[in-house]
Amino acid sequence: MAANDPEFLPSPSASQPSATPEFLPRTIPIIEEVPHIHKEVVETGQVVVRKTVHQETQAVNVPTRHDQVSVEHVPVNRYVDVPPPVRHEGDTMIIPVFREEVVVTTRILLVEEVHVRKQVVTTNTVHQVELRREAISAERIATPPPGATNTPAS
Repeated sequence: MAANDPEFLPSPSASQPSATPEFLPRTIPIIEEVPHIHKEVVETGQVVVRKTVHQETQAVNVPTRHDQVSVEHVPVNRYVDVPPPVRHEGDTMIIPVFREEVVVTTRILLVEEVHVRKQVVTTNTVHQVELRREAISAERIATPPPGATNTPAS
């Protein structure tokens, strides 16, 4: 298009009767391109995930605790005026045992004492326990892109 083409020239009007063509207003079209973008979801592969549980028997050493008591009879055979109470000497509890004897008078004869000792004994015992452990494996399976064919090349 040239500057003097009729489509660029304005129609004659009363306000511009004597204007020359090179000074006439011109209309220049402006063109703009606008991109149109869209997205597609394309499957490119698959992933297979497997979870397996392994079970194994394992020996576990567990400390256990119990009390062990020993009882000892200690003969005393002694007369006392008043019965002695139960008493403690260290980790030993002493329990007096009495017997009454009939004589012209009644006397108390301390026949024996029972000594009870308490000990804490710790032993290890082995217990069989079932333990589980999980493992994960993932495998990717590729799929061809859309439009691709699996024909061999000639």
